[in-house]
Amino acid sequence: QTPLVESGGGLVQPGGSLALSCTIAESISKRYFMGWFRQAPGKEREFVAVINWNGHTRHYGDSMKGRFTITRDNGKKSVYLQMTSLKPEDSATYYCVAGNFNDSPSDPGQYETWGQGTQVTVSS
Repeated sequence: QTPLVESGGGLVQPGGSLALSCTIAESISKRYFMGWFRQAPGKEREFVAVINWNGHTRHYGDSMKGRFTITRDNGKKSVYLQMTSLKPEDSATYYCVAGNFNDSPSDPGQYETWGQGTQVTVSS
């Protein structure tokens, strides 16, 4: 069974909003850092957001600040990404990630578990 399963991707118009969800398997500790990365075709993998186990610490990539919000619900074993004011350059496959510690949030090597990804397309 896939330990991280993303959902909620789709087509949205520029300026619109979209919410992504990630369902977390029981094999992933509630204490894990949870986050999101994204990657567009032909582009480098990009850090989106991360949240610690109790939600007290959150970090965002520079282009996401003020537009994206990461939250988690440990009771539901889920992490979410609320995206607003979407731009065409936000189009990418978004990956849910998990790691047991984090001293460099933007480093993909900090995350030991990756989901399959969900596609987000921002276009008019």
